[in-house]
Amino acid sequence: MRIGIFADSHDHLENIRQTGEVFNRTHCEVVLFAGDLVSTFAVPPLRKLRCPFVGCFGDNEGNKLGLLAGIRIVGQLGEGPFCYKAPDGTRFLLAHMERQLADIEGDFDVAVYAHTHKPRIYHDSRGRLFVNPGETSGWTFNNPTVIILETKPLDAQVVQLSHAVATATLSENATTG
Repeated sequence: MRIGIFADSHDHLENIRQTGEVFNRTHCEVVLFAGDLVSTFAVPPLRKLRCPFVGCFGDNEGNKLGLLAGIRIVGQLGEGPFCYKAPDGTRFLLAHMERQLADIEGDFDVAVYAHTHKPRIYHDSRGRLFVNPGETSGWTFNNPTVIILETKPLDAQVVQLSHAVATATLSENATTG
């Protein structure tokens, strides 16, 4: 199963739109979000996703009630940390900050967190996968990223949005030009 993961979009509408395009083009079956959409106007680009959206709030959400109302069209949004079980049985734990995961001993396969704006993928001592998709906005480090995760076998890859969009543009030009 292919899962799209992103976070820290901070109202960057163009990058949110591009994120949806990457996830749709790579045929993601679920999209997980680790917080900081920020404003309700960040929701409409997510309506173009061709799969369910599951996310948690970050520490910069301006209008949680508005975000909850808007996101209902595409999926669910809640306070982290919380568990999500994918249709194939893979167990995810979603939180905005890694420190929210520090004392959690429950059974999960993948922990998704964000907040640092830097992508990171690692396994803990129990073999569980931890992924931070970095920042979708690109506001802080000028390197907008998302993650594409395959559940069988469990593997995650960081995707740079600017590279993904450029590749798509080149591919489209090759077929139309």
